Amino acid sequence: MKPVIHSCKTTLLGGLLAATCLYGVTATAQESQPAEAVSPHADTMGSEEGALPLDDLRKFTEVFSRIKDAYVEDVSDKELLENAIKGMLSGLDPHSAYLEPEAYTELEETTTGEFGGLGIEVGMEDGFVKVIAPIDDTPAQKAGVQAGDLIIKLGDEPVKGMTLQDAVTRMRGEPGTTLTLTIMRDGESAPIEIDVERAVIKVTSIKSRTLEPGYGYIRITQFQDETGDQFINAIETLMSENDGNLDGLIIDVRNNPGGILQAAVATSDALLDEGLIVYTEGRIQSSRLRFNAQPGDVSNGTPVVVLINGGSASASEILAGALQDHERAVVMGTRSFGKGSVQTVIPLDETHAIKMTTARYFTPDGRSIQARGIEPDITVRPATLTELEGGPFFSEASLSGHLKNGEGDIKPEDRNAPSNSEIDRDYQLRSALNLLKGMGILSRKGASQE
Repeated sequence: MKPVIHSCKTTLLGGLLAATCLYGVTATAQESQPAEAVSPHADTMGSEEGALPLDDLRKFTEVFSRIKDAYVEDVSDKELLENAIKGMLSGLDPHSAYLEPEAYTELEETTTGEFGGLGIEVGMEDGFVKVIAPIDDTPAQKAGVQAGDLIIKLGDEPVKGMTLQDAVTRMRGEPGTTLTLTIMRDGESAPIEIDVERAVIKVTSIKSRTLEPGYGYIRITQFQDETGDQFINAIETLMSENDGNLDGLIIDVRNNPGGILQAAVATSDALLDEGLIVYTEGRIQSSRLRFNAQPGDVSNGTPVVVLINGGSASASEILAGALQDHERAVVMGTRSFGKGSVQTVIPLDETHAIKMTTARYFTPDGRSIQARGIEPDITVRPATLTELEGGPFFSEASLSGHLKNGEGDIKPEDRNAPSNSEIDRDYQLRSALNLLKGMGILSRKGASQE
């Protein structure tokens, strides 16, 4: 009997959740799970194409029976079967999972941009919870949680042995309560403990501002339902603030864990006139999708730099990869996370669903990002800058009796103009701005020689 998928919501949580049941069709058992290799000597049941290994089924029922008879506490059939489903999915990869009512609700809440918790995007690695990225302006980020941290304990409970969903559930809780995270971090010789106070997490997808006259900055913290429209509005606002034209634009997706596929496509499309943005490849027809740009570049060809790092995942990598392949932007920073797989959310009933990896996605040039990431065009690692010229500044204008310029001298105090402290603190952002300025200078010189 074929299970019918009644509805599918195309959503995405920190990784790509593009619904492969877009057409409302039924899914056969062969479409829903990989075919098993069967030994020619094993007993099988059913047709040759859909054969079930009886030896393995006998083993399953034997284990089920032994647990029912001898486990130290009484366990219901329902609990055992649900645990079997969880294990079936979690054993596939770090992103597939069985969504029980609470987890299903949390998934829907997260995609709307408001939920309760710590404010971190996580995955599983070697049985521990790995931080993909802390979300901007959340308790986790303010407490010092960093991308790449490995969480080994939640409060007094070791993470080893938990499913990812179990860990996420423990991290959520009443706003105002505190959870102690025990973390292993590269460069630290011993675990560190960080106390994080839970809060209602309200994620603002887009933040923008003018860095210097003519140069705009857009920070995308997470790709949500309205991110594409908000991105276009941000560009239009920046252009309005700068007399209708931008000399350069920086798009910052560092520590952006991903979001909704369509939002990444819409954001990329805003800067492209034509061509493929991203495509997915899977075993079933409905998981093979292609997204193309529509005519119209809202920025009028403004030079763009995209900032990425190890916390840039999934939808962030779609954006960076598309703009890089179309040579529409310079990608700067460090290699991205490498989350290049598609998770489909398939409702089983009103309160339960499964989240299952069904495809990989590829950049326009056919690059798979899975476990590899986006390599920046220019590698710029985070650094701390130290100002060397800290003492008094002397120049020709300081000398008594110096010749006049004829157009007015520059006063010594004017040589040390106030700096943009935020840009000075962020070496990668400063490097991106300097690159755009250099591109602008070369463009103007080239135009003047024609």
